[in-house]
Amino acid sequence: MLYIVEEMLKCHGATIEGKTITVSGAGNVAIYAIEKAQQLGAKVVTCSDSTGWVYDPDGIDVEALKEIKEVKRQRLTEYKNYRPNAQYHEGKGVWSIKSDIALPCATQNELGIEDAKTLVANGVIAVAEGANMPTTAEATDYFQANGVFFLPGKAANAGGVATSALEMSQNSERLHWSFEKVDAKLKGIMVDLYHNIDEAAKKYGFEGNFVVGANIAGFEKVVDAMNAQGIV
Repeated sequence: MLYIVEEMLKCHGATIEGKTITVSGAGNVAIYAIEKAQQLGAKVVTCSDSTGWVYDPDGIDVEALKEIKEVKRQRLTEYKNYRPNAQYHEGKGVWSIKSDIALPCATQNELGIEDAKTLVANGVIAVAEGANMPTTAEATDYFQANGVFFLPGKAANAGGVATSALEMSQNSERLHWSFEKVDAKLKGIMVDLYHNIDEAAKKYGFEGNFVVGANIAGFEKVVDAMNAQGIV
């Protein structure tokens, strides 16, 4: 997800470095999205679980988050024990925090129209889906109508399936690739994916609409495969 966001921003004269990011969730997607965003030079200031959310103005402590969620299996109420300056809030509220980029990584339909209005009012420039369909259709339309770059989950979180394919390649060839090699291949896949959806949107008169671009690019890929096998 972060690689496709990084490429999208680069192609529009921006960078992820120095940006403030809000993230929802505290599971596998959220934790490692936070970690990768920080590696790329951004500051992630929120995370959440089913009971509440954390705002850490100094940036989320990933090691503390891993300790709480992956080792101790505790709630985010424990986060303040690691970072006394952080704030813990019950319920929902991640999208009320001002940010440049929003990454919904928790659950379906978690980001609604009122959240979208708040994010736009606070100056968000990009939204990318880490969870499965976390943004409502109404919120998606609002982002697009207000010039926010919106990357749908079918593109933004395609890295999981892509990595599974890389694992299958290693297995079939009886090879073992290093973490660095797999990561480099994954980045290349996500960069190519961005250009595929961008070009598909432009080709059919929907420049900047990455939802339409992802739908068309995915459809054309299936059709090309069917044609190659003589099915169509």
